[in-house]
Amino acid sequence: MRITLENVEYRYQQNTPFEHLAIHDVNIDLSPGTYTAIIGHTGSGKSTLLQHLNALITPTRGNVIIGDRIIKPGRKEKELRPIRKKVGIVFQFPEHQLFEETVEKDICFGPMNFGVPEADAKIMARNALKLVGLEEDILTKSPFDLSGGQMRRVAIAGVLAMQPEVLVLDEPTAGLDPRGRKEIMDMFSQLHKESGISTILVTHSMEDAARYADEIVIMHKGTVYKKGSPADIFSEPEQLMELGLDVPDTVRFQLKLQKEMGVRFDRPCLSIEELAGEINKLMKRGNP
Repeated sequence: MRITLENVEYRYQQNTPFEHLAIHDVNIDLSPGTYTAIIGHTGSGKSTLLQHLNALITPTRGNVIIGDRIIKPGRKEKELRPIRKKVGIVFQFPEHQLFEETVEKDICFGPMNFGVPEADAKIMARNALKLVGLEEDILTKSPFDLSGGQMRRVAIAGVLAMQPEVLVLDEPTAGLDPRGRKEIMDMFSQLHKESGISTILVTHSMEDAARYADEIVIMHKGTVYKKGSPADIFSEPEQLMELGLDVPDTVRFQLKLQKEMGVRFDRPCLSIEELAGEINKLMKRGNP
């Protein structure tokens, strides 16, 4: 399902003394089946943009087109439940949203809330549990008896059980150790590749944006600063650092090599494997 934002603006507490412009002139086209990362420092507008993707908030100017629905400003939208079903959002620390007695009831809550019969919801819960790499024997357990990592996976399964066409991830690895972060991100990557579900990742991690996304959108001062492939975005790392953004460690190492050894790489290396390959090419060409 395609999501398009056309000249979108959003003002908090509009027409009050506390009015605040959060985003403006935002134009983004999120095509079906793509993996898009949205990056930017705190206050750049990422979170406000995210809330427009399934009509949690409506624009104060411009249009948000979600599938065949057009969300316009100044209009009270009706029947937004189908949008919320098609566009699932995994918020930061999703385990904080767990509340049922058992894992099964928690995962079933979403589908049943959308009118799915209980028997069908239980089947959907089992399927979703497999997608997040958990065994069925935890279905009867309390979610609060699980480890932190398991709780997060259960919460994610609750979103996946609704079978969304678009999955929005808001800093999904917040608070996890490096191993847990890689496991979660690899899980989302596999899900994206196998199911073709559109994936939108809002993140501070340049490594994750570079490694997993097809396209990256940079938000800066409430609007889209730049968008393109990871190779395009990280081909000018100095520009990103001027914005107060980090760059992947491999790109930072490239910059250091170029400066200290006078070599030039053909392209930005977004993984250790790519970096090793480029260094090998330089050595074969006789560079120091």
